[in-house]
Amino acid sequence: MVSAAAQSQESEDLRKFREAWKAEVQRRRGHTSLSSTDYRDDERHLKDEDGEHDGILATTSEDTPRPRGKVPTVHPTSTSTVHLNPKLSVALDVYRRAVQCEQRGALDDALTLYRQAFRMESNIDRLYQREEMILSLLEPPPPPVPLVAPSDDALAEQLQNGLTLQPAVQVSGVVTGTLAEVIAGFPPDAAFEPEEENQLVPLNGLPDEIILHVLRLLDTTALERFASVCRKARLLTLDRGIWREHVAATYQPPQVPSLEALQAVISSFLRDYRRLYIEHPRVRLDGVYIAVCHYVRQGLSENHWVNISHLITYHRFLRFFPNGEVLTLLANEEHAPKDIIPQLRPELKMHGLLRGNWRIVRDTVELTNLMDASGRYNARRPRHGGSQSHAHGTQAHSHAHSHTSHAHPPSELPEVRYVFTMDLQLRSRPLGRWNKLDWASYNVVNLATGDISPVALKNERPFWFSKVKSYGAY
Repeated sequence: MVSAAAQSQESEDLRKFREAWKAEVQRRRGHTSLSSTDYRDDERHLKDEDGEHDGILATTSEDTPRPRGKVPTVHPTSTSTVHLNPKLSVALDVYRRAVQCEQRGALDDALTLYRQAFRMESNIDRLYQREEMILSLLEPPPPPVPLVAPSDDALAEQLQNGLTLQPAVQVSGVVTGTLAEVIAGFPPDAAFEPEEENQLVPLNGLPDEIILHVLRLLDTTALERFASVCRKARLLTLDRGIWREHVAATYQPPQVPSLEALQAVISSFLRDYRRLYIEHPRVRLDGVYIAVCHYVRQGLSENHWVNISHLITYHRFLRFFPNGEVLTLLANEEHAPKDIIPQLRPELKMHGLLRGNWRIVRDTVELTNLMDASGRYNARRPRHGGSQSHAHGTQAHSHAHSHTSHAHPPSELPEVRYVFTMDLQLRSRPLGRWNKLDWASYNVVNLATGDISPVALKNERPFWFSKVKSYGAY
């Protein structure tokens, strides 16, 4: 508990400080001159009984000429130095120039000016801080900026959350996140700049509309490579129409549950289509996911002193199609990926090939109704309903295997007894690639009984995406 004497002493010190501060402001308003001796007397007057500063004045040591803490705001047009004697006025001007150089990043010039100012006046840093504080009290407050009501609900939500809406330059679209903070510092007259100053840039003669029309013909990879050329290129690639077309073409069912769900996702990203395309999970359709797996198998040896081990390598392939079909192939080391990838199409018939359906639930890719597509089985629906509660999208069976019924009559083919299901976690390394699939579960479903049995994943490895030029992106 604080005693009553201590409280009274603290109130008395606070009253003395307020009176001294008011007297200082009144002297400033009355255009009284302040000499170096008066300045030191006022500074000693503002000290408490123990000889310590009161917290308003700076505590920079005379042996350390550099000011500590945050550099105060500089007022280049300030005229308060006319009320000081000529020596202090010159020293204060030199100190202000030093602060300006430090704010611009010219540290060598700032250090030289700091030393010059402290040689002229040892307490120039305290004088500068006092001048700035008094100017801030005497200057009238800036007029309030009228608030403009946004016309879009997404922009209103963005204002409410305190996010960055638009950079200082003109961008045809909403930019949020870190990128908005970066381009906010771009100059308003950004243009294509040559590698050498004496060269011309014919691209500056083209209207932005023509350049945007060309950019709409590029894929996202080429678009981002063009954006890394210069500031002008980055601003052009942020056009809302370009990224909206990519989002509309990419996020179609089964990438999203429905178009209504896509609208909710767009609202959650505040209509920043580029950020949505980068951060929202999606399955890549312009290539194949490959998992390279290994295991060691013991061999036979006629010599008991020699142990033979065989390193077995096999590959798992996953290819997704826009209509919701998926192909998964297990191939041994006899089939190289360069031979498998061109043939990985719906009409392929190969041992180890399964065909089924896929969909995305948050960041999980669900593969269901995976059935043998090697041509040995037909695609008749199971007569038992035990697995219907687990398998999703069984209506695609007849479409997935319609080509097998033409090869053999249904009476010659045995009925399918088992189907497989997979759950894979979609990952992105780095951000925006969505190029990794981690195993979550692998099950086999008995269609006769509805029993679900897990498949051991001892030697399985994650799937990594590999782009294929001959595959379409949509």
